[in-house]
Amino acid sequence: MKLPIFTDEPGWQGAQLKLAFAKRGVDASFVSLQDCVIDLSLPKPSIVIPGFECAPPAAFVRGVAGGTLPQVITRLNILHMLSSVGVRIYNDVRAIERTVDKAMTSFLLRRHEVATPATWVCESRAQIALIRERALQNNMQLVMKPLFGSQGQGVRKLLVHEPLPVPMQQYVDGVYYLQQYIESADISHDYRVFVIGNQVVAAMRRLGDGFVNNVAAGGRCEFVIPDKPMATLALAAAKAVDIDYCGIDIIRAKDGTYSVLEVNSIPAWRGLQSVTTCNIAEMLVDDFLSKLVEVRS
Repeated sequence: MKLPIFTDEPGWQGAQLKLAFAKRGVDASFVSLQDCVIDLSLPKPSIVIPGFECAPPAAFVRGVAGGTLPQVITRLNILHMLSSVGVRIYNDVRAIERTVDKAMTSFLLRRHEVATPATWVCESRAQIALIRERALQNNMQLVMKPLFGSQGQGVRKLLVHEPLPVPMQQYVDGVYYLQQYIESADISHDYRVFVIGNQVVAAMRRLGDGFVNNVAAGGRCEFVIPDKPMATLALAAAKAVDIDYCGIDIIRAKDGTYSVLEVNSIPAWRGLQSVTTCNIAEMLVDDFLSKLVEVRS
C-alpha cells in the first residue's frame, strides 16, 4: 500500500513517520499540497497528487504551509475534497482548522467547559483598550499571541502602559488575541501532553528561561507521568476539538489547578521523544492504520 504524507518540510518527524510506515509494510511518500492540482476538466472532479495515479485510501497530514489567504484556503480545500471522495485524512482537516485558529480552539474549550484562561479576540483597538482597562482593575496580566502561530513565536506579555501594536504589525495581522497570564506554580514551566486515539501516551514538563517554554524557543524537556486531573483535562480538550491526535499545552497555576493553553493538531514531538521510551511515530502510524481499517470495514 502506498500513502502520502502531506508536508513541505519532512524533517526529523517526517523521517520517523516514514520509517514507522515502512515497518508496517506501507510505502509512504512525502507530497507538498502546493504541488497538488484540483482537476475539474472532466465530469468527475479529481485531485491530482504527484506520484499517485488515483486517490489513495488515506493521507497523513504532517504540515500545511502558510501563505496568502487564497493559498491556505486552496491547500485546505484539497484536503476537504479528498475527504469528500473517501480519502481518510489524519488529522481530519476540520480538526486542523479548529485548532490552527486559536480563537476557535478557545471557544470550543469554553463551550465544552474545559478549563482554559480568560481570552478575548477582536479587531477593534477601542474594545481592546476597554479589555485592558478591566484587566488592570482586576490585577490581571495579559498575554498577546498571534491568532495563527506556533512554537511560541510572537507570544509576549502585554505590559500595562505598553502601546497597543498597530493592526498590521507582525504577529498581529489585524486581529488581537489576548489571554490571561497564568503564573506557574514554581519555576516557569508548562506541560505538553500527547494524546493519540483518545489516550494520553506521553507527557513532559517544559522549562524555559522566560515565560515561553516551547522547545523550539529553547525550552528544556523533562519526562513526567501526568496525574489524573492533568490526564483528564487533556482528554477533555482533545474531545472538545474532536481530533485524532494532538499535543496539548497545559499549565498548573499556583493554586494547583490546571488550564489548557493550546491544542496543537500538527504537533512536533522531537523534544518529547527525547524523554520518553515509547515510539511516538509508531504509535501515530498504528492509530492511523487502525482508523483506515475501520473505514474499509
